Amino acid sequence: MKKIILILGIILLIGCKSKTVVTAPILEEAKIVKLAFSEVSVSQKDKAYELGKRVLMTCNTSKFKPFNESEATASVIKNTTEERLTKTCTRFRQYYGTFKDLQLVEIYKNNSDQTTIFRYKALYSKKVANKELRVSMNQENKVSSIKSLDWIDTFQNK
Repeated sequence: MKKIILILGIILLIGCKSKTVVTAPILEEAKIVKLAFSEVSVSQKDKAYELGKRVLMTCNTSKFKPFNESEATASVIKNTTEERLTKTCTRFRQYYGTFKDLQLVEIYKNNSDQTTIFRYKALYSKKVANKELRVSMNQENKVSSIKSLDWIDTFQNK
């Protein structure tokens, strides 16, 4: 009996090896930082809101006033056409109803490309699903991208 206890004790000691701790690499600077609403100018918040709302209001009115060069980058102007918006709006109206308004939820700063990302919750007449509208503004205060996603409470850089 003493031999069995001795053998089990040795096996127990061998089985209890210390594990090596893996340390996470230290990031020099976070790529995306959440900003407080007060850290962003009112004019920039208003501009992002108005341009985002203009896109989604197209779904209600079927008329889109194209972006000009002082409002958006060339790629956004090229990709935001009335035909593309009409196609998207047809699907959105069918599933979500009429567009009501945008609610600003969060603002992020992307340090890798120096853009400010405004996260809006798009409010529709049907409460089937929540949609998110992301409006990214570059350093020149022009829209550099507009994305519509399904709403997720936590920010994920997509």
